[in-house]
Amino acid sequence: MSAGRTRLLVVDDEPQIHRFLGPALDAAGYDTIRAETGEEALRLAATRQPSLVLLDLGLPDIDGQVVIQRLRQFIKAPIVVVSARGQEEEKVAALDAGADDYVEKPFALAELLARIRVALRRATNERAEEAVELHVGPLSINVDQRIARIEGDEPLHLTPREWALLVTLARARGRVMTQQQLLTAVWGPAHADEAQYLRVYVGHLRQKLGRAAGLLKTEPGVGYRFSE
Repeated sequence: MSAGRTRLLVVDDEPQIHRFLGPALDAAGYDTIRAETGEEALRLAATRQPSLVLLDLGLPDIDGQVVIQRLRQFIKAPIVVVSARGQEEEKVAALDAGADDYVEKPFALAELLARIRVALRRATNERAEEAVELHVGPLSINVDQRIARIEGDEPLHLTPREWALLVTLARARGRVMTQQQLLTAVWGPAHADEAQYLRVYVGHLRQKLGRAAGLLKTEPGVGYRFSE
């Protein structure tokens, strides 16, 4: 391992994936640790403390969804699922279990590297995201003063629910939040299945964001993310 390089754990039982990703990630400035089973991934995550985990769901010994749950018991590092399982319910389950992002196979290397950079940047700025000032593109949010504004414009006029939704998404910027996660965070566990609330408020929030509405991305069938 090279000093100063970010360490990634790549978990996949396909040797060709490791042969492809190893050199590509090395060229991008990352050091990689290789695991081919869920048990090996859990052991290496505990002992080598990677900065990010790339995880296939179709492992030979433990289903990847279970691996995510077990990883989340002891690591905070971002988990990016890289899997051929493209069904919406698989994506939602992985994100609800604690994954930060989901990339379908086959994937473009440039897209995967971009997702890795976003996830690592978010993890690096995790403490800052809890701070008083949040920034996403031209949007700035002062949590303490409850003021949100687009650069050069007057402060946004938001209802308490819209404000809570905005701050929740801004603190998770770059990461997909499922509908259930957002509903639980903003409305409470009793409303976790009431997606109609979320669609209405996301629509209101986009209208009030105006020229910055493009920051709020929809992940069809899964949820939403704030992205620059």
